[in-house]
Amino acid sequence: MGRKVVVAVCTLNQWALDFEGNLNRILQSIQEAKEMGALYRTGPELEICGYSCEDHFHEPDTFLHSWQVLAELLKSPTCKDILVDVGMPVQHRNVSYNCRVAFLNKNILLIRPKMILCEDGNYRETRWFSGWTKERQVEDYYLPRMITAITNQTTVPIGDAVISTRDTCIGFEICEELWNPQSRHIPMGLDGVEIISNGSGSYMELRKAYVTVDLVKSATFKSGGAYLFSNLRGCDGQRIYFNGCSCVTVNGEVVSRGLQFALHDVEVITATIDLEDIRSYRTKLRSRSHLATSNVPFPRIPVDFALSDDEDVHLTISPPIEWKYLTPEEEIELGPACWLWDYLRRSGQGGFFLPLSGGVDSTSTACIVFSMCTQICEAVQKGESQVLYDVRKILCQADYTPSDPMELCNRLLVTCYMASENSSQETKQRASQLASEIGSYHFPIVIDSAVSAVIGIFTTATGLVPKFRTKGGCPRQNLALQNIQARLRMVLSYLFAQLMLWVRGRPGGLLVLGSSNVDEALRGYMTKYDCSSADVNPIGGVSKTDLKSFLQYAKSRFFLPSLSEILQAPPTAELEPLTDGQITQTDEQDMGMTYAELSEFGRLRKTYHCGPFSMFQKLVHKWNGKCTPQEVAEKVKHFFRCYAINRHKMTVLTPSYHAETYSPDDNRFDHRPFLYRVHWNWQFKTIDDTVAQMGKEKRIKQGEANTKPESPSSSNPNITLNFNMRRDRKGVLI
Repeated sequence: MGRKVVVAVCTLNQWALDFEGNLNRILQSIQEAKEMGALYRTGPELEICGYSCEDHFHEPDTFLHSWQVLAELLKSPTCKDILVDVGMPVQHRNVSYNCRVAFLNKNILLIRPKMILCEDGNYRETRWFSGWTKERQVEDYYLPRMITAITNQTTVPIGDAVISTRDTCIGFEICEELWNPQSRHIPMGLDGVEIISNGSGSYMELRKAYVTVDLVKSATFKSGGAYLFSNLRGCDGQRIYFNGCSCVTVNGEVVSRGLQFALHDVEVITATIDLEDIRSYRTKLRSRSHLATSNVPFPRIPVDFALSDDEDVHLTISPPIEWKYLTPEEEIELGPACWLWDYLRRSGQGGFFLPLSGGVDSTSTACIVFSMCTQICEAVQKGESQVLYDVRKILCQADYTPSDPMELCNRLLVTCYMASENSSQETKQRASQLASEIGSYHFPIVIDSAVSAVIGIFTTATGLVPKFRTKGGCPRQNLALQNIQARLRMVLSYLFAQLMLWVRGRPGGLLVLGSSNVDEALRGYMTKYDCSSADVNPIGGVSKTDLKSFLQYAKSRFFLPSLSEILQAPPTAELEPLTDGQITQTDEQDMGMTYAELSEFGRLRKTYHCGPFSMFQKLVHKWNGKCTPQEVAEKVKHFFRCYAINRHKMTVLTPSYHAETYSPDDNRFDHRPFLYRVHWNWQFKTIDDTVAQMGKEKRIKQGEANTKPESPSSSNPNITLNFNMRRDRKGVLI
């Protein structure tokens, strides 16, 4: 009797509405699964149309083209003699559902709609879909005529059911159903479902990879079974990066896993599972077995097909493996680089342009591009034909094969140091040295003539000459003169991005890269429409603290000695005049807070949902010992004033790689007003009242300590107190 089955879990880099490309990647994954001996293949969520179609899910075309792709899959000889389930949107009785569609040999077995939709973080699924609420019920779904012509089926079951083969039973979850407290794998496991697949669209956040792994392991630890987690990977048209990590667990242990970050579009992993291991594991869990006897059964869709074979003695069971997690520095090295690669090859542009200032932020962006070039060369050396095809297409050179990351970086990345009279020689030197180490096409320019021209226009119109603060100007003049420099750098960045490939004799243009971090965006410490206004920003979701750690790691990872000096230099915008050739302006002094404090404020505001008063309540204890309550109150109030004044800048924030849980991205992740009452009168008064009350209580305690009567035992050593005595309200011992 057959007892061993080979299952395949696929990680696909799909693209929203790229039906042709998505179809080809699905077919490739099925072909690879068959070649690896699998008789069951599962894939990620909404893989046919792409997950991030968003409001295109309101369009009939999206559903039509999804059915057309499914028709091609049904007809394809690649899909013969293998049980397949794919993700696609389906409309049933004028309601849109996010579904898995299982088919075998030109027959659709089941359409299983998603039951629990995701609404947190970057997810907005109920805007487009409804959850299937009829537990353990199925209905007839009337197939489109194009499908009927292939399958000879008029109706197929749609609903909450499982598939029963000759040798096992297969059930389905879709993404959020694994995260939900009432996950469907529990009742399915109690009903004897032995293999549960989950097509998912889970995106990356720093330090969060363990969450999915723990959930997948726990799904089969308590009640046994095999869990097949198939996730998307890559940028499919949005700020998020789906982070792979597809895996198979059996009885609470990981037996097969895919990569978190990679450049190739299709990754298939398989696992060989002994069904008897699942059965014996479950029968020894006596409380689980007793509970299963009263479990309400699921509708079962019978199929005359077996995943196992009588001659399976030669198959080796997949042993448990240890999951090794990437460090945050490695996640920053790989994730944003892969996201940039997807964006570049799908945008049709010829590379990147980066204003390189010699500071931590722009240096981090440059290092991430260099990481991308390194990964490209490694992928080509491993024989990844799609990566090679994409490189040649971007560079418009059909016979080019990259082998050296520095040489490739010179072709893909143009860097420019945009100096003004306020720029120091040290930052110019640091930018030049870094560019030479990573190989970027680098040149410096001086923008003073453009700045003078703009000021001249203003002076001609008004008769007034604005001055810096150090030369007698007011704060408004000082800020305006800084903003002129910053905004001119943005204008010049786009000019050079459009024309530098023309200068170098290549067609096309360059994408402008931004380099503002998540903390500066939160604080609003940037000029609106300056160099932070770019096409894409790979570090916009990463904190300053993490970027410094990343550069420390990159120094040895890529052998970039210039990073030592960059890390030691104080962060500065270099927009105010130098004093004796030395920098006097620093970021933290300008902001009135440190980057470490900014990260703290950001997490409390977003991740822990704190308003001004709640934030004060938490920090007054956390920072006890280094700040007085009054100082904590002033820091919190200063942050919220700055946040409120600058929130409008988030409406034009450059699309950034999502990596941090406290990102202030106004477009998808952080939905809040952009016009605030900046004084926060009521909230700040509540803080002030609390500070006053704490001060009063402290003074009372100090007074009690100072007026405490002398102990009788200290004045007369012959007197011994009975420690069972106590005092009445007047202080008399009783």
